[in-house]
Amino acid sequence: MSGGDGGQAPDGRELCLVTGATGYIGGRLVPVLLDQGYRVRCLVRSPDKLRDQPWAGEVEVVRGDVTDAARVGEAMDGVAVAYYLVHALGSGRSFEETDRTAARVFGAAARAGGVRRIVYLGGLTPAGVPEHALSPHLRSRAEVGRILLDSGVPTAVLRAAVIIGSGSASFEMLRYLTERLPVMVTPSWVRTRIQPIAVRDVLRLLAGAARLPADVNRAFDIGGPDVLTYADMMRRYAAVAGLPRRLILPVPVLTPRLSGLWIGLVTPVPSGIARPLTESLRHEVVCRENDITAYVAEPPGHPLGFDAAVELALRRVRDAQVATRWSSASVPGAPSDPLPTDPDWAGGSLYTDRREETVDASPEALWRVIEGIGGENGWYSFPLAWAVRGWLDRLAGGVGLRRGRRDAARLRVGDSLDFWRVEEIEPGRLLRLRAEMRLPGLAWLEMRAGTDDRGRTRYRQRALFHPRGLLGHAYWWSVSPFHAAVFGGMARNIARAAAAGGPPAGGKRAGAGGRGDHGERGDAGPRTDAGTRTEGSRPS
Repeated sequence: MSGGDGGQAPDGRELCLVTGATGYIGGRLVPVLLDQGYRVRCLVRSPDKLRDQPWAGEVEVVRGDVTDAARVGEAMDGVAVAYYLVHALGSGRSFEETDRTAARVFGAAARAGGVRRIVYLGGLTPAGVPEHALSPHLRSRAEVGRILLDSGVPTAVLRAAVIIGSGSASFEMLRYLTERLPVMVTPSWVRTRIQPIAVRDVLRLLAGAARLPADVNRAFDIGGPDVLTYADMMRRYAAVAGLPRRLILPVPVLTPRLSGLWIGLVTPVPSGIARPLTESLRHEVVCRENDITAYVAEPPGHPLGFDAAVELALRRVRDAQVATRWSSASVPGAPSDPLPTDPDWAGGSLYTDRREETVDASPEALWRVIEGIGGENGWYSFPLAWAVRGWLDRLAGGVGLRRGRRDAARLRVGDSLDFWRVEEIEPGRLLRLRAEMRLPGLAWLEMRAGTDDRGRTRYRQRALFHPRGLLGHAYWWSVSPFHAAVFGGMARNIARAAAAGGPPAGGKRAGAGGRGDHGERGDAGPRTDAGTRTEGSRPS
């Protein structure tokens, strides 16, 4: 990287820095900016999560955290426009301080690096409500906007309410509440007026903000053409989706905390994310101005209305064309440590459960089953055990099993997969998942397709657990009696599924142990697995 070029390459293309590129909005903004002729650099904590993105080869990547002044300064070198698309939603009690620190670091680095424009996506705040009465989430978003506006770099703060798009947390919450509950006893905030906006319009305005005049340093309210209550949104979603009319009964007793827990149980959105979303809906969030249109033209048909945005999002879901999801970003508080390498790891005990199966199918057929695991296809063993573990995780504030998959047939590094995340994938050979459930330690699940020395297709499976303290050791030994049914059954049923031709693309396989199906018993059939090898090792 070289500075002093005003963010322009010899061919005149400006350089944009995008933070949050592994998240929902950032992952969609990058290809939009590339299509508009910008060069793009991404600042991310885990560059491997971008490796399988279709645009990965067209961007520069800098590893770093937005709170690390040195790394942010390096990332700002030669940048013309810097997008700030990160926030610490649901990351614990100190999230406001984390947001504050990161915004100050980002603003200072942008000023020192000669950046000509900062663009920030914040939250729409209610009119006439004092800041101390706002939810912590909205209060922090507003403070971040002020810090960036005061940074000395011309800044555009775009403030949006509910974003409607395939895979957004707000859309998933709306979708599952409406589809699963024909009769709803709901919190009083369902009567609050909201001005939702389609994700397409958010991306259009974010990209357009890069071209604002240098003297523009202000916030803009952005929204779609419809102002609706949340109850209206659920009824109109039902109509667009072809569902019977929903009966909605608001009650005053559900607090934001209880609402978050309730939504966490009914929808894939965990309570840690649902709660700040619902807290933001206590007050009316309607645009007070539409000044952005004076700078960014509205093409025909835009902004999209609510019904059109829902219809487009549902079409993307049906066609398995969801580019990013709310779960694309790492779950706050989830472990991010990579799998320790066996030969040289010196971090303490590492418990291992190994299984192997000879498969009456080609390695390619076996790989299709491996890559299709989870979501509607389930986990190929003891459905009740998986369901109970998912519910326990939800009750503990975790993500549970209902995140599903971004794509029914294909995985890429960084994808969420129920309560796992794809840590490594070698197409045709290896899938490694890292657990994001609530555990007293770190856990991984590896699945491999290959051949043995006789040329037979061989399935190899390894579950690993690094305990944290005495509770972690107790946890492993308390669940190890169930491993023969859970992990042994998984290995056998994956081998059988491969021999039978694999699961149907995008559908639930009979006996897969998916959400709510009954599936095969994990201990059915003759034992052919290699058994459990539980190791409490301390590699030197």
